[in-house]
Amino acid sequence: MAGAGPSETVLVHGLWFGCWAMGRVARGLRDAGQSTRCFGYSSTRGSLPEHAAALLDFARQSSAPNMNFVGHSLGGLVILRMLAGANDLPPGRVVLLGSPLGGSVVVRRTARLPGSRLLLGDSRAALDDGFDAVPPGRETGMIAGSRPLGLGWIAGGVGGPGDGTVAVAETRASGLADHCILPVSHSGLVFSRAVIRQAVSFLRTGRFEAHNA
Repeated sequence: MAGAGPSETVLVHGLWFGCWAMGRVARGLRDAGQSTRCFGYSSTRGSLPEHAAALLDFARQSSAPNMNFVGHSLGGLVILRMLAGANDLPPGRVVLLGSPLGGSVVVRRTARLPGSRLLLGDSRAALDDGFDAVPPGRETGMIAGSRPLGLGWIAGGVGGPGDGTVAVAETRASGLADHCILPVSHSGLVFSRAVIRQAVSFLRTGRFEAHNA
């Protein structure tokens, strides 16, 4: 739950991206009255626990009384891993954008292709395993995409409806407060106005606006 007072939202990008990719999300959240910071990390180097520890250090640098998190894909897994081991952060909410909580079929298939070690790096294990339950104590919502444009084309599909990289079924897990499906691709999740509008709604209220999930 979010408490009283102003909110800061920490943004965490996904695989192969950097903080630049979260720029539109940051602008949308600032327009909605929230301050933002983006946590940058080398997504193909270092383990999930290492990234989570670095994110925790980054989060603790703030004095904001409320702290939200928005993570795209792998970034969402970094957030959840951090929250699983942290109990001293200010209250707030979490929005995940296409994070493969059930593990990624595309990653498992891509791992069999030549050059996959270079392509996925150290992120492979985290994306393969996923995160089967959302840590308690902080409302968490998921926005999934349904436009099939992404890495799945190379790997032979995502195994069902999805955003081209992550299947909708892979974005569900125990403990989610709400789940929303929008007609965007995996990379499009960080550029879509509709996604930003839904993220703002969840960060404010703990629920998405009326949707099709």
